[in-house]
Amino acid sequence: MTPSLAAAPTFDLDAVLASIDTMAAQKPVAAQVVSVANAEDTDAKALSQTLALDVALASRVMKLANSAYFGMRGRVTSLQFAVTVIGFTTVRTMATVALTDLDDESRLPADFWRMSTGAALAASLLAPRFGERPQDALCLGLLAPVGIALLHHNDPEGHRELTAAESTCLGRRTAEVRRYGIHALRLTAVALEQWGFPSSMIAPLSAVDDLAAHEGALLRAALELASRLTVVDYVPVPVEELTGGVLREDAVPPVLDRVAAEADELRLAMLGD
Repeated sequence: MTPSLAAAPTFDLDAVLASIDTMAAQKPVAAQVVSVANAEDTDAKALSQTLALDVALASRVMKLANSAYFGMRGRVTSLQFAVTVIGFTTVRTMATVALTDLDDESRLPADFWRMSTGAALAASLLAPRFGERPQDALCLGLLAPVGIALLHHNDPEGHRELTAAESTCLGRRTAEVRRYGIHALRLTAVALEQWGFPSSMIAPLSAVDDLAAHEGALLRAALELASRLTVVDYVPVPVEELTGGVLREDAVPPVLDRVAAEADELRLAMLGD
């Protein structure tokens, strides 16, 4: 049973989302990258020219393009090529990370990026089994925890206690709804919708708690695998149950091995360390 927590601060969803818009005003280039990447008439040249105005963000894009994940070690030497390699959705995801201060680990819960990169890589590796594109799944995994960061920033002590008291993903979301009126993944969905992300990115977040909904199956599996790697004394939930039988337990070990091997490099690329 969850222990009694101190009263939660007033949680105003509109105020939280407005604060992100304020952050965007402080990082105009990253905001412009998000906008340009979302435009229908954008090409790699135009996006790379905008991206080049933010040296730190451009450096992260280059590092990611040359990472093991994309298999291009040292062969990506121009920003335009890097944009082509990782794709517009990934560039927009990286810019969103910068906008929301997710690249500042001092403002985040412990192990935030271990969970985020673990979920991202797991989603990417499992994507073909669910009929999804690996790069889109990677972005979904990276962005899914945005709501966790927002709740933590609004109520750091309370959210830390809540997380420590609940060992399962579902348990944490249930406790978040009791405390804030919304859970972290739903908050992420609201934020992504406001920022113009496609419905294909939003639907899995909205369907994550409906075990009968195929749209949420990949995300449920990815979060489960990431939890197995990052949460101490985690009690696994059978992946067959989470995915309607699409994924079996005998397929999990090799995926966990790859996630464990590659997650740190992805974290470094996303954070620019």
